[in-house]
Amino acid sequence: MPRPAKRFGVSYADYVRMALAFPGVEESTSYNTPAIKVKGKLISRLRSEAEGALAIRCDFIDREMLLQAAPEVFFITEHYANYPMILVQLESVLPEALRDLFERAWRAQAPNKLVKEFSKD
Repeated sequence: MPRPAKRFGVSYADYVRMALAFPGVEESTSYNTPAIKVKGKLISRLRSEAEGALAIRCDFIDREMLLQAAPEVFFITEHYANYPMILVQLESVLPEALRDLFERAWRAQAPNKLVKEFSKD
């Protein structure tokens, strides 16, 4: 029996539902666009509805690997060159890849107490 094809693309609404499953996560705004924060610290923001790109926190080493591995999904602009963020084409990303990227960003921004509680589950 053939394996089912992987589903590409995530809507912003699906992303928000996934993000809100993590402790301390809240919907907010940043630069007048929808954003996700943990305890007031920015994790991600939607650059614009029309563009469909999500800016999400990402350390520089992971960012370089993602840019090389999937340039059709991940990119940066000059604005983000010196900031630990990566841009994600929501229509092209695998849901599980975005969840993994989100969890790493959440762990980097969440208070230690929340991370420890989450890791116990």
